[in-house]
Amino acid sequence: MTKLTTDEIQQALGSLRGWSLDGGKLYKEYRFADFVHAFGFMAMAAVRIEVMNHHPEWFNVYHTVKVHLTTHDAGGISKKDVELAGVLDEVAAKLQ
Repeated sequence: MTKLTTDEIQQALGSLRGWSLDGGKLYKEYRFADFVHAFGFMAMAAVRIEVMNHHPEWFNVYHTVKVHLTTHDAGGISKKDVELAGVLDEVAAKLQ
């Protein structure tokens, strides 16, 4: 897996709603109605994440899930991160 260029990252951000860069990683904060929905998002996403074999850095407090995506093997953001961002948005849309 290769690291995306700055231009490729900017292009990807143009197609990812609500995602930004934070510390060289793709970043998004999801807010749900309550803890059950936030935890449900993580549980539903975990199945898809495991199939992709590409795991996020995420943090949950009550109704909020903060997600950072990077590919350690590539030394930065890769195509896998962009794909996972899309999967997470798809799962979140079902719960928001």
